[in-house]
Amino acid sequence: MGQSQANEWIHGLLPILKQALDDLGYAPERDPKKFKKKEQDRKDALDSIIDGTERRRQRPKQALHYSGKKKIHSDKNIVIATARKKRVSFLSQTYPGKTHDKNVADTEDISYPKHIRLHKDTGFQGYEPKVCKLFQPKKSRAIKN
Repeated sequence: MGQSQANEWIHGLLPILKQALDDLGYAPERDPKKFKKKEQDRKDALDSIIDGTERRRQRPKQALHYSGKKKIHSDKNIVIATARKKRVSFLSQTYPGKTHDKNVADTEDISYPKHIRLHKDTGFQGYEPKVCKLFQPKKSRAIKN
């Protein structure tokens, strides 16, 4: 199959896939204000993980999308997933790759259900949403020889 034909199939089938996921209740919430209500009664949301994810993109004219950490041009989203079922429950808007994870989370202003225990990595240091409990790993100290 050629690239153009694959592109046609993707654009034709993507709306069908999105609708099917939404009908089954598996589509992630995209509105940070509606996240709290959608996850309030879900038991699998008790332990959730927040993380930033970067997707490689074609090199743009400006350096706005250049991620110095990954040394690539990228787009970034924040994802919240359930720890047990690995269900993606929230997907943020897309930001330039150089935007810090905490800044994206602050900008999105996500409203969380109170019962969630949120696990976050060091990219979210200082991000303190009102949830039941926050977990963040401690930075390991480098061992000098």
